Amino acid sequence: MLTSLSIKNFALIEKLQIDFSENFSIITGETGAGKSILLGALGLVLGKRADLSSLKNKEEKCVIEAQFEISRYGLQSFFDSNDLDYENETIIRREILPSGKSRAFVNDSPMNLQELQELGQFFIDIHSQHQTQELSEENFQFDIIDSIGNNQKLLSEYALVLKKYKSLKTTLSGLKSKLAEASKEQDYNSFLLEELLSAKLRSGEQEELEAIYEQLNNVEFIKENLNKSLSVSEEEQFGVLNNLKEIKASLQKIAGFSPEYNALLERINSVSIEFDDIVSEMNQIGEGLTNDPEQLELANQKLQLIYNLQKKHQVSTIDELLAIQEDLDNKVISVDSLQNEIENIEAEIISSETELDKFALSIRENRSEAIPILVQKLVSILDLLGMPNVRFKIEIKPSENYHNNGKDDLDFLFAANKGSDFGLLKKTASGGEMSRIMLAVKSILSQYQKLPTIIFDEIDTGVSGEIADKMGEIMKEMSQTMQVFAITHLPQIAAKGKAHFKVFKSTVGEFTNSELKLLSVDERIIEIAQMLSGKDISDSAINHAKALLN
Repeated sequence: MLTSLSIKNFALIEKLQIDFSENFSIITGETGAGKSILLGALGLVLGKRADLSSLKNKEEKCVIEAQFEISRYGLQSFFDSNDLDYENETIIRREILPSGKSRAFVNDSPMNLQELQELGQFFIDIHSQHQTQELSEENFQFDIIDSIGNNQKLLSEYALVLKKYKSLKTTLSGLKSKLAEASKEQDYNSFLLEELLSAKLRSGEQEELEAIYEQLNNVEFIKENLNKSLSVSEEEQFGVLNNLKEIKASLQKIAGFSPEYNALLERINSVSIEFDDIVSEMNQIGEGLTNDPEQLELANQKLQLIYNLQKKHQVSTIDELLAIQEDLDNKVISVDSLQNEIENIEAEIISSETELDKFALSIRENRSEAIPILVQKLVSILDLLGMPNVRFKIEIKPSENYHNNGKDDLDFLFAANKGSDFGLLKKTASGGEMSRIMLAVKSILSQYQKLPTIIFDEIDTGVSGEIADKMGEIMKEMSQTMQVFAITHLPQIAAKGKAHFKVFKSTVGEFTNSELKLLSVDERIIEIAQMLSGKDISDSAINHAKALLN
């Protein structure tokens, strides 16, 4: 509940500090005295946008601070999820700087407006004539029925499954689009893959084939030069091997005379061994060289296949072709994989639909049981409020679609008089009737929900006399379980409040201020008497005011 409100430099309010009590509080005052300013200040605390026109003194900042007792609202999880310090006595502060910048704080922790708006819904419900239009909205009508039907837990469980269901549907749609695109390329990808697979490529193969091709294509030239090299090396009188042997023999004769000569001998000996090995290998290679046109043709064909594939895929190596082959293989496999994934998602969707249908049926059954209770309570309350012949026709119609609150559509029809046809509330009910219906609805909801503090802003418009008295009784009864404020011009309602505040204007020099004052018993008698008879208060008005208060 709202326990205190502090306003500084806002509109016509220079400075205001007021404490509130629980139960039923009345706010009265002449038109234009500043009641709308109070509501505007509370609106800022609840997250409405602000502008510089809100500042009384444009050179100073505006500060609005409201303290709430929130222990019964179960908001610990909200505070935790938004990284806020939870306090049973929570303070919301809103500041508007001369620069136009706005700041909000909850228990001194900064908070953005969206979060503040979400939090504010738990604290105060400012109900004005405009908000009676909520009665015509199907979601609000369902909220009333679901509160009586105790559907809150079922709706929470349904919402979790629905969130999963919608996510699965989105995933399925994406997979089907992906499959359609992949299927278009499937035949071509399969052809390209088969072409690469049939080539039986392996890393390094191109270099090997090119070496084989060069050797086989030049076998006669290679043989000729190998034979010439062997001839020079092995010629009996003047060959390199024979000359090396002579050099080695000569050095052996002088090696003992000096370490230098011995070193030369060792080096020529190494050269002789190495050259002998070279000659031996040339002989071996020469013997292995054959003119093999068939192998040459095979190497040429494989190389041409590799070159063609490289040109086709615009690459220059076999490793790049192998990477393309792997990618194509994944694409071809992915079509089958996508199909399997789609089948699994479709199975999950069917399972979710079964679960949703089960929840929706339970929700519908509870709603069907709640509707007669709601109708009976509405008719009973509205009878007290001067609508003795009112009738409601509320019907649940199963829907094929999954809505956010179940699988039902709703006909919520109304007839004010006997013999009149049923019609939609917004088209059939007058403004005064809508106000009374909304009051009845709020009264009923207060029995089933922990409603936030509610402020009725002139909900009594269009009523008077005994009906106003009954409206006051209903609001007073509501205040037994919650904090209720009523901004009113009717003395019958004003007299029902436990506390009575008056909004008035005062003039100091050239400046006009709006002020809010808690009235004493005597001041309250005078205020209600003025509401009865005007500024010229008669003795009968005083006595009537006392009677109303008693």
